[in-house]
Amino acid sequence: MADDFVKRLNRLDCCAVSDAMDKLGLAGGVSGLGQRASTRRIAGRVVTYKLVPKDQAPVVSGPPRHLGTTAIEAAQPGDVIVVEQRTGLDAGSWGGILSLAAKVRGVAGVIADGPVRDIDEARGYDFPVYCRSLTARTARGRVAEAFTNEPVTIGEITVHPGDYAIADASGVVFVRADDIARLLDAAEAIAGREAAMARALMAGQPVSQVMGADYEHMLR
Repeated sequence: MADDFVKRLNRLDCCAVSDAMDKLGLAGGVSGLGQRASTRRIAGRVVTYKLVPKDQAPVVSGPPRHLGTTAIEAAQPGDVIVVEQRTGLDAGSWGGILSLAAKVRGVAGVIADGPVRDIDEARGYDFPVYCRSLTARTARGRVAEAFTNEPVTIGEITVHPGDYAIADASGVVFVRADDIARLLDAAEAIAGREAAMARALMAGQPVSQVMGADYEHMLR
């Protein structure tokens, strides 16, 4: 069933999903996370990790692991990795080797609330990256991973592992796993009505009629 949800989500765009969230009274949209590498829309289940200042990182036993590697190895093909790097430090939360590793793993893309580096490499791999900003500065000595696959904060939205994400050039939307079925039903209905409006325009109907009262009440 979860795979069916991802397939359905992939057939939509962020605007239809955002409109459906409004219709249902749900919060999940995040603006300002730009489409930095690849022009492909992404949608999938969420795998998370959070970065904190280096001196606040938890002490862990065993050999050190590079940030993001645990999330990549935990991800299934088609998953979306979501990163919280809201430390205020100019330090990469994702980089070129991670992009290649994630692409090889079959990860759909990464969404980072924070800086990302090596963006030219990600573009060369055609690996989708959505992020708050770009930087050349390394994470080494600046930030470290606090945890993987626990809730993170992206914009004003709390995102849980196993939630759903969709991202395109218009924005990013997160959907709680408990809400995905009714969200998809609502979004597909909205997308269907907009497709009918497009057909009416192509058939010669005036735009003032197409975008009349029915359009204004689509979300009711």
